[in-house]
Amino acid sequence: MLFPRSRMRRLRIHPAVRELVEETHWAPRDLIWPLFVRRGEGVAEPVPSLPGVFHLSVDRLLDEVKEAKELGILAVLLFGLPSEKDERGSEAYDPDGTVQQAVRALKEAFPDVAVFTDVCLCAYTSHGHCGVLNGSLVDNDATLKVLAQVALSHAKAGADFVAPSDMMDGRVDAIRRRLDEENFRNVGIMSYAAKYASAFYGPFREAAQSAPQFGDRRSYQMNPANAREAVSEIEKDVREGADIVMVKPALPYLDVIRAARERFHVPIAAYSVSGEYAMLKAAAANGWLDERRTMFEMLTCIKRAGADILITYFAKDAARALREGAG
Repeated sequence: MLFPRSRMRRLRIHPAVRELVEETHWAPRDLIWPLFVRRGEGVAEPVPSLPGVFHLSVDRLLDEVKEAKELGILAVLLFGLPSEKDERGSEAYDPDGTVQQAVRALKEAFPDVAVFTDVCLCAYTSHGHCGVLNGSLVDNDATLKVLAQVALSHAKAGADFVAPSDMMDGRVDAIRRRLDEENFRNVGIMSYAAKYASAFYGPFREAAQSAPQFGDRRSYQMNPANAREAVSEIEKDVREGADIVMVKPALPYLDVIRAARERFHVPIAAYSVSGEYAMLKAAAANGWLDERRTMFEMLTCIKRAGADILITYFAKDAARALREGAG
């Protein structure tokens, strides 16, 4: 039927009707909150490029997670800042490393909070690349053994899920085999399956102190121009044993999230990365955008594209706004 008999605005005029016909919903239970943990006590050091994001010591981390849990957020993703770096990133798999200590503390304090841990070497290596070097190139196969060791150390500490973010070929299989061999069959893998070589990571690299000391990561992270390749990467990781697959970044790659949702039947996570967060924070600080409304719109469109899980630095703000009935 055509206008004037058909009027789409009839579904938009009354606020309650708008709610009734709303197609896309998300809730605090859909959120994973990324957190940066470091050694020390009483530390909550602001990250300049990410307003509202902090480097936290374990005691302050527990305070933050307690508040997040009260808001309905039941999953966190941990990134560690090491006390020392070396060529192989050995602190990444130290049983008493920063992340390992944080995992143990979190699982003791909040056993019902799901703890995901980032598995990569970039923050731990002196050269800032995501794997073991052979000359100036990352050695894919040598890196797999180290990543599996990192994942195992996180599992032993009590992590519920490990999340390899390095983009090495075969890493999911290597991690799954090692975890199974060590009787950690119930520890899941959330793979950064389609991780692009994106300019949107800049603030994160400051926060994680993980910028490469030479070159870039385009030899292992994906070309932003490619979408079919992302489908192949995701399919490979699913076959190797990934329980959840991730697209990163989220907002500039909604088409990839949609393609993954239509093709695969595993949970899809989307990481709304530091650059997405920082852009909105900067625009809001200048009065150019309404932060809360824009945040809701961003997260809703990522969910609408097909993401089951939203990984965002806005997690606590978003959960609080949902509780207050804003959106």
